[in-house]
Order: sequence, then C-alpha cells, then structure tokens
Amino acid sequence: MILGGTTEARRLAEALVGREDLDTTLSLAGRTMDPLTQPGSVRVGGFGGSDGLASYLETEAIDLLVDATHPFANRISANAAVAAKSANVAAIALRRPAWRTVDGDRWHLVSAMPEAVLALGSSPRRVFLSIGRQEAHHFNSAPQHSYLIRSIDPVDPPLQVPDAAYILSSGPFTLEREQHLLKDRDIDVIVTKNSGGSATYAKIEAARSLGIDVIMVERAQVADMLTFETVETALAHIAHFVSPAVKRGV
Repeated sequence: MILGGTTEARRLAEALVGREDLDTTLSLAGRTMDPLTQPGSVRVGGFGGSDGLASYLETEAIDLLVDATHPFANRISANAAVAAKSANVAAIALRRPAWRTVDGDRWHLVSAMPEAVLALGSSPRRVFLSIGRQEAHHFNSAPQHSYLIRSIDPVDPPLQVPDAAYILSSGPFTLEREQHLLKDRDIDVIVTKNSGGSATYAKIEAARSLGIDVIMVERAQVADMLTFETVETALAHIAHFVSPAVKRGV
C-alpha cells in the first residue's frame, strides 16, 4: 500500500499497478477537492490514527507500506511508522530531497509557520504566501502586510486581514511566469515550505533573480524509516523485497 498525494506516489503506483505479482493500493487523504485521476486501486480518506492504520494493514494483509506523502505531512508519516511497527509490516518512505541554497539566494530559515509570521517583521510588506491553504490562518496575526496567497483549493475561511488576494493554481510553474507574477504584484518577500521537487522550484529561482527575500519553513524530523529519494531507488528496493528468494527467506 502506498500512502500518496504526491507526484512521486503517483509515479510509483503507475510503475507497480501493471505487475501481476503485486496487488497495489494508493491511499489518498482526500484533502484536495479535485484530485488528479490516479492509477490502479485507490482508497480515499483517513484511517483513524496509527491504531486505525495498523488495523487496516492487518485486515488487508499488507506486506509493504510505502509512505510517499508530502514532506510536510508529519502526522501521517509518524502514524505510518507507528502503525507499521505495531502490525509488524515492512515499511519504507519515498521522500524527495529538500531544496538547498545556492549563490544569490536570500533565505531566512524558520522551523514552523508561526516563526515565519514573526520573521516578516512589523513594517508592512508585500507577501507572497506559497504554503498551501491549511496554514494560511497563521498570518491573521500580522494584518499590517499585504498578502498574495496561491493554493490549489480555496483558503476557507479567507484571511481576516485588510489586503489579501488569492490565486488558485497548481504547478509546475515556469521561471518566466513566476518572475512576471512577482514583479507584477510588487512582491518583496516569499513565504514557502521546503517541499523540494521541481514543480514549484521556479519561484525560488525567480526570487533569486529578482533579489527577493524568501522565508523558508524547514522540514521537521520525520519518524525513523528506511528512506529513498527517488522513485527509481524505491522501485529497486521493492523489486528486491518481493523477489522469490527474499520471500522464501533465502
């Protein structure tokens, strides 16, 4: 079973669903209102915490659990690690590498969204929030700033601040498009999460080229689990895991 919601999870499922020796299920949390069509068997919804997930793993006789959730889905990842151990099920994580600073980047690193709010300072700024919709509410405590919020689904409820505009869109984004957006909206600081990957990296490149500050929320330490950074390396491990020799314990 693959815990998904990411591009990597979808690619992994696409590579596995056609195999006759595997029964693969992709599980989605259901937080996106209009998700992309996914390959193979799909389960939507939560499990009821680690206990519920452990029960599911046992009932469905799952042999391998793959945590391919978003790098900031910390609670789900923690539950996956606990559930796999409780159900005595093998588990791995598929986690794309984090972005790293290069020459010209103007990053200010913070560990959580409330710290990102404080890092904006007291003087009014024009802020591009590229953090999704679920944590946007933190910025209600800093109404002096002007906000441009981009998310896949609407921010509900909207921010309770005097100046907020919204864009509904999903990546991948191009450098030219991001540069135009930042210049057109006169943005002087971006708040984003270090999600990694290429789909939304263009905003980081655009900020670098325009000399714009980036407040970067770092990833939290995730549960201890064998982790792979690419779909290809995860597939290689899975191939070894399900090989006849391994299954016989040879």
